[in-house]
Amino acid sequence: MLVATSSRVAPGLLSGPAWAALHAADLVLAPPDWFPALRAGGVQAQERPEGTAYDGLARMLVAVDVAEVTCLVDSAGAAELAQAVVAEGPDVVCETVAGSWDLPGARLLDVVAVMDRLRSPGGCPWDAEQTHASLVEYLVEEAYETVEAIETDDDVALREELGDVLLQVLFHARIAQEREQPWGIDDVADGIAAKLVRRHPHVFADGQARTPDEVEASWAALKAEEKGRESVTDGIPAALPALVLAAKLLRRSADVADVDWVHPAVEAAAARAFDAAGGQLGDLLLALVQRMRAAGVDAEQELRDAVRRHRAAIRAAEGLA
Repeated sequence: MLVATSSRVAPGLLSGPAWAALHAADLVLAPPDWFPALRAGGVQAQERPEGTAYDGLARMLVAVDVAEVTCLVDSAGAAELAQAVVAEGPDVVCETVAGSWDLPGARLLDVVAVMDRLRSPGGCPWDAEQTHASLVEYLVEEAYETVEAIETDDDVALREELGDVLLQVLFHARIAQEREQPWGIDDVADGIAAKLVRRHPHVFADGQARTPDEVEASWAALKAEEKGRESVTDGIPAALPALVLAAKLLRRSADVADVDWVHPAVEAAAARAFDAAGGQLGDLLLALVQRMRAAGVDAEQELRDAVRRHRAAIRAAEGLA
């Protein structure tokens, strides 16, 4: 009997049929790290040879002079070992029972372990010397590469780029474990899980939100309350690219009245250009950037300056400094 287990599940967390097979066996073979859990469950085991090829382990199992042997084996190799046992002893009955299995997200434990190995003594010198600050460029780069994969509808690239973004999260969390007041990936995961529950009262509590717009409004209100924000402009990262920054600020401030944020003549010219573009709005923006470039004007900085003026006008309308 082969009990297929997951290395990502704590020893002893087994299914009922698996424990029944262990108790019924004349001999149980298991890795040493399983011994305490097995003893606690009333099962005595002998050490399963490690580093043995499946055909060698199969020969050993078939040669054991008892009626029934139960061997704990990793799920990834259970099928191959079962085939080797049958090939080794044609009249031997070999069954496999599911002992434990991975839940969704279990593979994250693998990459956490890899990251820990890279940062630990004897690991990678480059990884070991990185800091939060030195990794910023890679975090930004991976985010933009992910955006590109989405925009080009490249599903294979998207899967890879999401892995690279995840690596950055794990890297920063692993570095934080070494701080004077450490925190790690479990704190990050716990924080976001709690936030998602808290910000979705219409799912996890008795809140009411029937449409995406109502959900977004509820989220914004809860976020402002949690963070003690006074202005709708609070919490908008100033380091965002200018166009993203402008769109976010305009969206946040849509309900703020009496904000004179652009000269009427400029607004009228923009309206005429918008209508003349005939739907080619990207080309309109590109043409404007080109005219600014030809005039020696930094389009990014000009937009940032305009956003800053608009932000000040919003705060003034809110009665804030």
